[in-house]
Amino acid sequence: MDYSGYDRLLFERRPDGVLLITMNRPEVYNAADEAMHKQLATVWTDISRDEQTRAVVITGAGRAFSAGGDLAMVARQAGDYQRVASMLGEMSDLVYNLINCEKPVISAINGVAVGAGLVVALLADISVCAQDARLGDGHVRLGVAAGDHAAIVWPLLCGMAKARYYLMTGEMVTGQEAERIGLVSKALPREEVLAEALRIAGVLATGSQLAIRWTKKALNNWLRTAGPAFDASAAYEMLSFMGEDVREGAAALREKRPPRFPSAASPSADSPTTASPSADRPAG
Repeated sequence: MDYSGYDRLLFERRPDGVLLITMNRPEVYNAADEAMHKQLATVWTDISRDEQTRAVVITGAGRAFSAGGDLAMVARQAGDYQRVASMLGEMSDLVYNLINCEKPVISAINGVAVGAGLVVALLADISVCAQDARLGDGHVRLGVAAGDHAAIVWPLLCGMAKARYYLMTGEMVTGQEAERIGLVSKALPREEVLAEALRIAGVLATGSQLAIRWTKKALNNWLRTAGPAFDASAAYEMLSFMGEDVREGAAALREKRPPRFPSAASPSADSPTTASPSADRPAG
């Protein structure tokens, strides 16, 4: 398999059929621009066809796993129907191609993982996370619905109560806490993360290949069952890109200030208010 066309990803073949993939934009904490997002969506089908690969480890260059979607990409998408429609298809490909990849995937979460980066981190079959890494969905802070992977996997991993809390508030969670609530498989000191991920990949690569792949396929039926919830959340996220909140959310992140979302503005004095029950109409 020729991976030379993937200029945002680095590939290194390790012993026993382990393929190490590194997201390679360290100067922006491996934030995903249009090229990286597309490559993350398509690479899993190539890996499925790659006869030399038995297990995959994916990590980020430098001190971050991935800081999510590039803000410049977000700005280009806002209000652009064609870009939004295209991204809707691509986000679905990213999620479903990763779920359907025949080979086991281990994420080595070496630092912050947000947005699109978190899709790969949490949809990997096994996730090894730095204890001091910070993970977060972050969509609501941008002013868009939590789409991507959130609805399909967070409730299954950590339960509905935690999923609602973190996805609706946009708060970050440390790797140590993520392990405690079941969001990641293992949390270790940062310097041990990649070595442990490669060790696990080696175990899987030298095990019974059909047994491991069929076990993955069976387990991922839980995710496929949640497919309709994901499809709806992805559509809601893309619909959010046609509104004004996302422009303010992106500006606030860029300027490192709290957002002032138009949808949360105080109602003006002449805005209609809910009327009290009239005297001739029973309440309740």
